[in-house]
Amino acid sequence: MTFHPVVLVAELERELRWLGRLFVPGLFDGEHRFLIEPLSEHRVRFLHSEVFSGLLLPLLWRSLDTQTRQGFE
Repeated sequence: MTFHPVVLVAELERELRWLGRLFVPGLFDGEHRFLIEPLSEHRVRFLHSEVFSGLLLPLLWRSLDTQTRQGFE
């Protein structure tokens, strides 16, 4: 499957966030985020999150909770 995401935020050394959609808005959307939080001079916290929404979400939830989760882990 090929997606053509739209970059929502691209802040150097801080955050990258984009939105991917399946065909049309609201059908199945996924907002992905990489966030870097400075903790000290030599330490950061790296957070990766994803929020899914859309009409197909109930049908795809099981796959997201297994296959997609495994991919992240």
